[in-house]
Amino acid sequence: MQIESIEVKNYRLFRDTKLENIPRLCVLVGANGTGKSTLFDVFSFLKDALEMNVGKAVAKRGGYKELASRGFTDEPIELTLQFRLEITGYERLVTYVLKIEPDKTGRAVVAREILRYKRGANGKPYHFLDFTYGKGYSITNEEDFSKAEEALRREDQELDAPDILAIKGLGQFERFKAASAFRLMIENWHISDFHVSEARPSQEDGFAEHLSTRGDNLPLVANFLYENHQDRFNRVLESMKRRVPGISLVQPEQTIDGRLVLRFQDGSFKDPFIARHVSDGTIKMFAYLVLLNDPKPYPLLAVEEPENQLYPELLPELAEEFRDYARRGGQVFISTHSPDFLNALTLNEIYCLRKVAGFTTATQASDSENLRSLFEAGDLPGYLWKQGLFEGLNR
Repeated sequence: MQIESIEVKNYRLFRDTKLENIPRLCVLVGANGTGKSTLFDVFSFLKDALEMNVGKAVAKRGGYKELASRGFTDEPIELTLQFRLEITGYERLVTYVLKIEPDKTGRAVVAREILRYKRGANGKPYHFLDFTYGKGYSITNEEDFSKAEEALRREDQELDAPDILAIKGLGQFERFKAASAFRLMIENWHISDFHVSEARPSQEDGFAEHLSTRGDNLPLVANFLYENHQDRFNRVLESMKRRVPGISLVQPEQTIDGRLVLRFQDGSFKDPFIARHVSDGTIKMFAYLVLLNDPKPYPLLAVEEPENQLYPELLPELAEEFRDYARRGGQVFISTHSPDFLNALTLNEIYCLRKVAGFTTATQASDSENLRSLFEAGDLPGYLWKQGLFEGLNR
């Protein structure tokens, strides 16, 4: 499953912003305040709206008037995602539309929610799910592509409240194929909020397969890889040896009181030392490598400014690690200010965000003829960005 386009209307800085032809590795550049974090918040908002409901997701962000674009709080917020999805052996380009507006009390409700795609190679996309203010319908035999439209079984539904997403309820049933797949995709998005301080402490013995968004279960996940996926753990260790001078071993170890700690072996010292004595950069690199060597990649991984606390020479190889993760099936979104990270990318992987009349616009770097010519002549994207040659982009 891969997101191919995102259109956001009236959501904070995104008055009317669209990213098209999105690759599996998508990197955002732009001056501070141009909306990089806003795009990540769109992902977080959809996940919150699914886990809670739209009303609570909006309230978490200060209410509708704080979330809607400044000066347009009386207009609806609209999010549109297009993504590739395989349904019973057929790959379809699916469109999800979510329109939100405040009710008379100011509480955000779902004014419209649509899930649509073409049943065949031709014709208009068919609405397999269509809800307005908590009432609507869904198709229960959408995988029967050979049947005429009149043979599709339409099931009318009414949700418990108008701020509940239809994909939340219907997506729990296998017969609603697209809704179920889309719900699972959003539930498994990973929007990183990594904190080195939370990854350092020892942790009570337990079990965790995947790194949490804040990284506080790093010892448990490292232990899971060590015990169950030795090849992946060895890959992490080999990468650490190449990137962090002196590191020869990283191993989770259980203490007498039943807690897990990470011990790092430096060739210069006889005894290994625990995580709290290791530099922030070493812990962060180890956490990224554990995350990127997850045997089951998240369908979407979003990371803001991975270069922080890392040595610049490590960034091109880290960019390749993100690209490899994307190849294995996890689409990656990254924001960065690092020329060294950008140097490892192609132009079609880079999107430039800038403000025009107070709101964000997004342009794929490969759309610029000048940048394409310079890149084809051997110039690297990071150097072009550092020189201010990304049109309309202020560093």
